[in-house]
Amino acid sequence: MKVLFCTDGSRISYEAIKNFASWVNKEETTVDIICVIDWSFLPDNILVEESNFVTSCKNNADCILETAEKEIKLSGLVAGEKIKHCGAVVESILEQLAEKDYDMVISGSHGKKGIQIWLGSVSREILESAKIPAYISKHKNDARNILFTTDGTDISLKTAEKAINMLNLTDKNVHICTVSENPDLLFLEGTLDANWMMAIRTQQQIYSSSSIEIFKALFEKYHIQVKQSKILEGIPAQSILNYTQENDIDLVVMGSKVKTKMQSFLLDSVSKRVVENVKSDAFIIKIPNQFNT
Repeated sequence: MKVLFCTDGSRISYEAIKNFASWVNKEETTVDIICVIDWSFLPDNILVEESNFVTSCKNNADCILETAEKEIKLSGLVAGEKIKHCGAVVESILEQLAEKDYDMVISGSHGKKGIQIWLGSVSREILESAKIPAYISKHKNDARNILFTTDGTDISLKTAEKAINMLNLTDKNVHICTVSENPDLLFLEGTLDANWMMAIRTQQQIYSSSSIEIFKALFEKYHIQVKQSKILEGIPAQSILNYTQENDIDLVVMGSKVKTKMQSFLLDSVSKRVVENVKSDAFIIKIPNQFNT
């Protein structure tokens, strides 16, 4: 497996590679490192090539790449190419992803909240724009408990199967959950009919139980033991976030449809809300367009 590790020299980016190393077959994983020098904010009258500031940036980038390479080797992974790129950060990373056939992109996230989320971050923009799986890390964790979520669709099943084939789940605690949305949260007219409410709840329980059993069968196929499976109730994103906190989840695996930039801006999704608010690492599998119907 070949992955691209994006680092800015921050502690969280180095911890991201340590966390990631605990979830894969190390000797089979080659990690290329990219560090981007962004001087696009410099005034136009400054000659970039002659700027002492730029020279300092280049030297810092070399140090960051060397340190990242050491961290990769210490984690037992195979260190690949060191890439120093000049330009806008997100565009440079996406350009590198387009040039080579990577299986995954890794980055750390500083966990921005509130208005900072809307201002954007490198990890978020990469997640929205890249068409390959993305591993987003927020802090060092035990890398023991992993949560797979399902909504009962073929998309969630394909997401889980791809993650199983990319990750090493030996000696990991595997959790499975699905969310049954509470009918009380639906439109008022419908909730006034008690019989309708009971019928909906019954159908939801049947569907949720079936989804869980199908997921269990998938893990049995790969001889992976499931520690806990649970049907949650409530708003999907919030229910998943609550579960990750209550069960000390270290990594949550979810699927996300490939969208245009405008769709990503306008449309909310469960995976987006979870990634933005979860305290654990997140592994997001992008779903090809042919499955988006």
